[in-house]
Amino acid sequence: MVNSFPKIPLDQWVEALVNYLGIHLGGLFDGISLLINSMVDLFGAVFTGLPSWSLILLFTLIAWRLGRLPIALFTCGGLFLILNMGYWENTMETLALVLTAAAISIFIGIPTGILCARKNSVCNLVTPALDFMQTMPAFVYLIPAIFFFGLGKVPGVIASVIFAMPPTIRLTNLGIRQVPAELVEAADAFGSTPAQKLLKVQLPLAKPTIMAGINQCIMLALSMVVIASMIGAKGLGADVYRAVTQIKIGEGFEAGLAIVILAIMLDRMTQNIGKIKRI
Repeated sequence: MVNSFPKIPLDQWVEALVNYLGIHLGGLFDGISLLINSMVDLFGAVFTGLPSWSLILLFTLIAWRLGRLPIALFTCGGLFLILNMGYWENTMETLALVLTAAAISIFIGIPTGILCARKNSVCNLVTPALDFMQTMPAFVYLIPAIFFFGLGKVPGVIASVIFAMPPTIRLTNLGIRQVPAELVEAADAFGSTPAQKLLKVQLPLAKPTIMAGINQCIMLALSMVVIASMIGAKGLGADVYRAVTQIKIGEGFEAGLAIVILAIMLDRMTQNIGKIKRI
């Protein structure tokens, strides 16, 4: 019964759209590629250019300032273990990829979340797109990313941005909507402009929720590291992928352990930023 109907050529439509965008927006994609390459190279130059001991000290001090002594001790011990295992440079390259993807996601996601909170019509349009972005298998994002940006770190960052951005938009929208209406009305009564109301009332009160979204964004970007390595992105993901393909269990465990240490370090730091701002 089902086979009696002609197949909807959805795959051909998608390929035609991708080809059209590739032909007519090639200059735009080149500009985006240049921007992302520059950001990754900048982060990479900072992280790999400084001595390892200075970065261990810096991250330990940041962890101690943001959190508590146990987090600082974990950061110091974890980074020293990564250095000792010989994965320092790849860890810093991974950190550069993650921070680039997170920065782009936050730059786009927070204004979009604010717009969703202010306009229900925008929220109704964006929400299905966010559902699509979060439920589509991450591997699928790599195909158009490769077509538009080639192999390497740029398509990896693009795929990470698509995969990691939804929590930032959702939780920014949620945080602003949860601001008590009485406070918003009081700001209106004092004659606040929309910008003053947003910057001095809504965003400060919504900061813990927004930071929770940023925390999830960073974690999701880090989770794309191994997947992005399949299209040429460097870093720890390449080590894990190589260990899997060559069945080197020990090396795969070490590279995976380095990812876990980096994930816990970033997670605890961003969590404590939200707690500090809530005080």
